[in-house]
Amino acid sequence: MKEREPLPIVHASAIERAAAGQQWLIDGLWGAQAVGIVGGNPKSFKTWLALDLALSVASGTPALGTYAVPRAGPVLLFAAEDPPATVRSRLEGVAASRGLDLAALPIHVVLASSLRLDEADDQARLSDAVDLYRPLLLVLDPFVRLHRIDENSAREVSGVLAYLRDLQRSRGVAVLVVHHARKAGAGAAQAGLSLRGSGDFYAWGDELLHMRRRRTTLELVVEHRSAPAPEPVQLELCADDERPHLVVVPTTSPAASEAASLREQVHAAIVAAGAPLTTEAVRETVRVRWQRASEVLRELEREGRIDQTPSGWVASATRRSSA
Repeated sequence: MKEREPLPIVHASAIERAAAGQQWLIDGLWGAQAVGIVGGNPKSFKTWLALDLALSVASGTPALGTYAVPRAGPVLLFAAEDPPATVRSRLEGVAASRGLDLAALPIHVVLASSLRLDEADDQARLSDAVDLYRPLLLVLDPFVRLHRIDENSAREVSGVLAYLRDLQRSRGVAVLVVHHARKAGAGAAQAGLSLRGSGDFYAWGDELLHMRRRRTTLELVVEHRSAPAPEPVQLELCADDERPHLVVVPTTSPAASEAASLREQVHAAIVAAGAPLTTEAVRETVRVRWQRASEVLRELEREGRIDQTPSGWVASATRRSSA
């Protein structure tokens, strides 16, 4: 009878310490050596986002023009739904928008007509490719083209995801998988709950970048396993000079807009008064709590727009003209 191999067990203190703090492949978007999913409904620019991240890692330039890449390195890409010429054209457009030459970047594209990660032979072929090109990031787009399993079966899905997790751990490569969302799940409170198929997809990922339509806007929702989730951001596909690429649309949050509006109301009230106003008079004019009125007055004072006198608050210009 063959003797069973014992489980590998060590004392907790003998395990190598993790690096201090969150280590990022792309600051705020994707952890170093993390696995995860870019998800969303059809036509939500998931592939455009994946290509942007791939080119950013390969070039060391900020993803979406916003998120820094601490260390550049090779990228291996399998894009099953687009012809190779389309992949090249899109990458060249993103590269040109940043003043880069695609030919100078370490991005390699898998040209196999199919890649079945539910089969041992194709798993071995992909592992060999990772060993050869040693990418920092492996992009697989989309998951539905990587198998012939039942995506609703946790047992079948977990087998493919376990292989990708093992690839990440054994080769130190970040793995990004593009995956579709369920049509009925578009309004889910948590973006990960809208992913099509088994709940194992959501549980597996260290990172989730979810693209979803909000009426006329495109929203990127980010979730991390080991870091706080940032606020969603709005994106748009910019096609300046025939170089299509995704960009972050500057927005002002409702809270920021409200705070700015209140500051303007307080400043306008002080200017219109023509005489010093006490904090209580300001509070009554704009109808906020005394503490909030006091906070706004101090903000305006730090901005140099108002001054405090023994009689109350005055606009800075008013105080100088009366001196």
